[in-house]
Amino acid sequence: MSDYCPRVIDPYLSETLEYSGAVLIEGVRWCGKTRTAEEKAASIISLQDPSKSKSYLKTADIKPSLLLEGETPRLIDEWQMAPVLWNSVKYTVDERRGKPGQFILTGSATPPKDNLRHSGAGRIERVKMRPMSLFESQESNGNVSLHELFEGKHDIEASSELTIEKLSSAVVRGGWPGLMNTAEKFVMREMQNYVESIINIDISKADDVQRSPAIARELMRSLSRNVSSVANMSTIRKDMSGDDDMISDKTVSSYINALRRIFVVEDVPAWNPSVRSKAAVRESPKRNFVDPSIAAAVMRLSPKGLLEDLSTFGLLFESLCVRDLRVYSQVLDGEVFHYRDRYDLEADAVVHLNDGRWGAVEVKLGMNEIEKGSENLKKLRDRVDTDRMKQPSFLMVLTATEYAYRREDGVLVVPIGCLKP
Repeated sequence: MSDYCPRVIDPYLSETLEYSGAVLIEGVRWCGKTRTAEEKAASIISLQDPSKSKSYLKTADIKPSLLLEGETPRLIDEWQMAPVLWNSVKYTVDERRGKPGQFILTGSATPPKDNLRHSGAGRIERVKMRPMSLFESQESNGNVSLHELFEGKHDIEASSELTIEKLSSAVVRGGWPGLMNTAEKFVMREMQNYVESIINIDISKADDVQRSPAIARELMRSLSRNVSSVANMSTIRKDMSGDDDMISDKTVSSYINALRRIFVVEDVPAWNPSVRSKAAVRESPKRNFVDPSIAAAVMRLSPKGLLEDLSTFGLLFESLCVRDLRVYSQVLDGEVFHYRDRYDLEADAVVHLNDGRWGAVEVKLGMNEIEKGSENLKKLRDRVDTDRMKQPSFLMVLTATEYAYRREDGVLVVPIGCLKP
């Protein structure tokens, strides 16, 4: 019996293999890419295999096509260790006249573009994978469907069993498959080891540029303190160096880009809709990690510590909600943005589908903030120029509370422990 835990992207991945010659699953290390790819693959080659890695890399230098021979779909795990394989896969797909489902590549880092002579367009489809959502870890019961909300099914009645204590544990543990069955007393140790690996090894392997672990550590601390905020580069730099100007904006930018290349940092871009008023829309992204557990580990926060610091808990809870919304919206052909204008009207998340439908979300930890979140969402709805854009498919306050329901004003209150794609 398979021990595989189904992922939201499974059907999406299967569909992609039906039309694309090759599929690249890219995402942060330890999020489950290899295990998911193995479920689809007929043959496998792992460039990380310590007993064969040197031989594989030498073969890639001499005759990379040899590594592509095998039953299809053929999985090439951590392909970026031999970037020459990208062009070899593209060429082989062409040679096989574009026959779909030939290769699955997985990658935990994006090689520099100068290592790739071809974009892969039309031959290699990219699929991003993130850590597990609460629905995938079976902590959300999935009684409220994001897809159905976009279809106009707003008569929701559901309840969540995820208490605030369970949610604090979920934030600290994150969506890492390898930690799902780990005792809580070991989770923090594992996550701190993971962060140390990012700081001391992964950030330099991103593009083979040796980076200072001390600077990387200070950057990770600053990003953690500013998670779910629109802190700009100068704010991050000053937060890192204090009164000393020893670190330049250019250096900070270089380190952040390296973290992006290994998919650790995933900021939330600004949404820029057509609005009725002349209010300028802010275009700064919100700072975010791919999973809130990274920030919790950097700040050495335990579940108990989060419960004692509700301000920080609220920011990390927003990060968790954004992670889940990204996982769910991806399979609906959508993206997640945030909105903020010069008058500080904001929405923590806007899920925008490729067909133009959109829904606005405010994230609130407790019941006392639901009213404020609802008022913000209605103001945003009224500000958007619906002569040029569609009406919102829904307005939602996403919470850590128990019950899902529709308010009299039409705003939906949904516990994160009820949501699914």
